[in-house]
Amino acid sequence: MTSIEKQITELRQLLDQYNYQYYVLDHPTVPDAEYDRLMNELIALENKHPELIRPDSPSQRIGGKPLEGFEKVEHHVPMMSLANAFSSQELRDFDRRVRQELALDTVDYVCELKIDGLAVSLRYQEGLFQQGATRGDGSIGEDISQNLRTIRSLPLSIDEANTIEVRGEAFMPKRSFIHLNKAREEQGLELFANPRNAAAGSLRQLDPKIAAERQLDIFLYAVGEWEAGTIETHSERLLYLSELGFKINREWEKCQGIDQVIQYVEKWVEKRNDLPYDIDGIVVKVDRLEYHEILKTTAKSPRWAIAYKFPAEEAVTKLIDVILSVGRTGVVTPTALLEPVQVAGTTVQRASLHNEDYIMEKDIRLNDTVVIKKAGDIIPEVVRVIPEQRNKTVERFKMPDHCPSCGTELVRLEGEVALRCMNPNCPAQLKEGLIHFASRNAMNIDGLGEKLIEQLYNHQLVHRVTDLYQLNREELLALERMGTKSVDNLLRAIEASKSNSLERLLFGLGIRFVGVTAAKTLATYFGEIEKIQQASYEELITVDEIGEKMANSIVRYFATDEVNLMIGKLKELGVNTSYLGPKPTAENINSLFQDKTIVLTGKLKQLTRNEAKEKIESLGGKVTGSVSKKTDLLIAGEDAGSKLTKAEQLGIEIWNEQQFIEEIE
Repeated sequence: MTSIEKQITELRQLLDQYNYQYYVLDHPTVPDAEYDRLMNELIALENKHPELIRPDSPSQRIGGKPLEGFEKVEHHVPMMSLANAFSSQELRDFDRRVRQELALDTVDYVCELKIDGLAVSLRYQEGLFQQGATRGDGSIGEDISQNLRTIRSLPLSIDEANTIEVRGEAFMPKRSFIHLNKAREEQGLELFANPRNAAAGSLRQLDPKIAAERQLDIFLYAVGEWEAGTIETHSERLLYLSELGFKINREWEKCQGIDQVIQYVEKWVEKRNDLPYDIDGIVVKVDRLEYHEILKTTAKSPRWAIAYKFPAEEAVTKLIDVILSVGRTGVVTPTALLEPVQVAGTTVQRASLHNEDYIMEKDIRLNDTVVIKKAGDIIPEVVRVIPEQRNKTVERFKMPDHCPSCGTELVRLEGEVALRCMNPNCPAQLKEGLIHFASRNAMNIDGLGEKLIEQLYNHQLVHRVTDLYQLNREELLALERMGTKSVDNLLRAIEASKSNSLERLLFGLGIRFVGVTAAKTLATYFGEIEKIQQASYEELITVDEIGEKMANSIVRYFATDEVNLMIGKLKELGVNTSYLGPKPTAENINSLFQDKTIVLTGKLKQLTRNEAKEKIESLGGKVTGSVSKKTDLLIAGEDAGSKLTKAEQLGIEIWNEQQFIEEIE
């Protein structure tokens, strides 16, 4: 092993260890900045030596190029759905049927939380993650491997040489859901109704970088194909999956008999809202695997398992008033002030009304009696009014014409549902902008949260992001609840943020439509903020993944004197404005694949389809799923079919696998 190979291997092992501790064990052992530094070091080495890139490298989680569509995947073992139970009596009926079929007095069950997400299947061969698919209709799903690869808790390699297919639920944690909807609301986009819809929408994005941004998670709980030795019970299988490095929901329990099952169900009916993710029921499975063979399945579901479904929770209350808040991008959001009411285990006094159109559509009025529920058991929202209980004197609510924070006239931009304050000096927007600038995905200033920013703003210590880099120790020590240690830690975090790469600064500036992925794309392409400041609409639109709306927004943002003065001041204060990540290598630039559109077809012997695709992309090529006049090259393995025929008809250059291997080597 060369010194470079050893260095790359050690970096991968270290990052895998930190990744497992953070995302599976929920026990981070190093700061985010150290993890990012090691990751950037690995990416730089792999870009310099692309022949050493492995599909299970931590660098392969960041999301590749957009797909043209999802390929179909056949499930060799069908992914069946579960029959439902809605009461304790129905659980007892299930237990009675099981015991009668097995001729037993009592049966051991395993109870697991029913995660409200998207069912997926993961296939591993020779220890490497090969493919991930949706359930689909149970027999045929869709290949979403690239999107699943971005989930940090999903292992890209395991210590198991046999072929193994594991199944589980990909989901969006509550925290990620709130963050996503807040960002969409600020952009005037339609909100996701619940975490399940958000997770499903994220995993079915053709651009895996979008999935990577959305911070999904996964729990594994079952198997399909299994060549990993003899295991006698489902509970032993869960333990073995955990030993392999899969994230297993730790709340599962083995229950002796149906009475213990019902006790488990009742416990989680009460505790479900304490979880950081959404559940919609409890799954009950017969523990012994040999009993599964005896009990068999129906056409749709196994007879050895059942899902207890929680009832939907709604509540009726009175809408007292509507209050307004102004977000970072100037969006004015109405919120209902309610008479306190219990919903899903918590007291609710506020509920989302989304926007003016939503209020008009639902005909929501002041002092109405309304029905509320928690969208995905997280964010309370008003779902409807009860018109029969409406007093004749109730008033229609009308959104204001002027900003509630600064008094500037509000506008509705073409094609949007939101009202906006366009005043860049609006106090509410300035505070939200500071919060965003300091956030984890932006400048990541540890300790600088919403409450402290509010305090700093109210004491007139900060108004612009440049003010953060001019805070001094004496000013901070004079604030409430700011002791010596807190102040020193904050100042260190602010100083450390000066060394961030350009993409963090770009995202932190809060340019409309520029998210984490677009910021990275811009930083990588231009390298320096000055070049972005000077870029024209025509130049921006040529950059991959930068669309018309985003290009217009960037040009407008940097056209203002105030912004350019701010950038200059940040430089004076020592804030880095250059991209510090890996750059394109000479090998990439001079590659035969550079800027070529390539199609893979047939069975490859020496590489998997994903390995070939990743190799082409690392050398600057673009892999698509269908042959067209725009295709530059077709690489044909064994049993190539209609794609090969079409390529021959169109006169497209065709290589066999050996030609491809010789070229990349």
